[in-house]
Amino acid sequence: MQRWNSLEQVPADWGPSVVSIGVYDGVHLGHRSILERAVTAARDRAASSVVVTFDPHPAKVVGRPVPLMLGSLHQRAQLLGELGIDRMLVLPFTREVSEWTAEEFVHRLLVDTLHTVHIVVGENFRFGHRQAGDVELLAKVGDELGFTVDAVHLLGGGDEPVSSTWIRTRIAEGDVRAAAEGLGRLYSVGGPVVRGNGRGRPMGYPTANVEVPEDTAVPADGVYAGWLVRWGREGGKGGDDRMPAAISIGTNPTFDGTERRVEAYVLDADLDLYGEHVRVEFTERLRGMVKFEGVEPLIEQMADDVRRTRELLGPA
Repeated sequence: MQRWNSLEQVPADWGPSVVSIGVYDGVHLGHRSILERAVTAARDRAASSVVVTFDPHPAKVVGRPVPLMLGSLHQRAQLLGELGIDRMLVLPFTREVSEWTAEEFVHRLLVDTLHTVHIVVGENFRFGHRQAGDVELLAKVGDELGFTVDAVHLLGGGDEPVSSTWIRTRIAEGDVRAAAEGLGRLYSVGGPVVRGNGRGRPMGYPTANVEVPEDTAVPADGVYAGWLVRWGREGGKGGDDRMPAAISIGTNPTFDGTERRVEAYVLDADLDLYGEHVRVEFTERLRGMVKFEGVEPLIEQMADDVRRTRELLGPA
């Protein structure tokens, strides 16, 4: 999938597009119900499917609280490509863009740049300065300018629709199983492996200390069963090397730590991962974070955490 990072990068002779617009943080099942319809509509119209997303998050520019992110822009692009989206336009969300009127947004982005013939968005989609535009206005303008609009009903998730906010809440609660159900895949965080305090190896459980970006949604403190993924390592063929792991999130209260960390112990392995970029996937929360009265009871609990992890994950 090709990525454009500004309006200027879109070729002047770009052909007809079926467009979907949104932050699409996490590319969860609710998003996928929209995106799959965009891909189908593009195929039916012999057009290209284009997703317009934003960087930075619009909330940062307009002064609203910025949510913790469910994935990086790079991961978003990968997931969109897997769904069959042809192009991703990352629109730099500046103060100027935030002040475009709804009509200006349509003309500058959809008509003049992307030559839009059809738009697929969620039924709650808003756009333009102070979010003055909605799907009703979009359809009305489309009638005048020659494009159609498909407003997709939001996918339900029990008592409320599946949304990035709903998934963030589940993650903050440590309910990674529910988050995975909403995402359609295991939730993960990633970053480089950096040096920690080195306490794990003497206790028999060497851990990879993963430096996760500050703007990332990290599950609640506790111990989790999951997987550590080394990117591009499997068989030397460019695939991922995915290994079962017991994962600790917290400040290491037994040692009076203050820095919140994500640490993963790969079962039955002592790997040199320093400097590598890895991904940690969460399957199940085993327990909350506890302060133990010394190292011995901590080691006993870690042994039980590893046993339960092994039972939950089964063969790698």
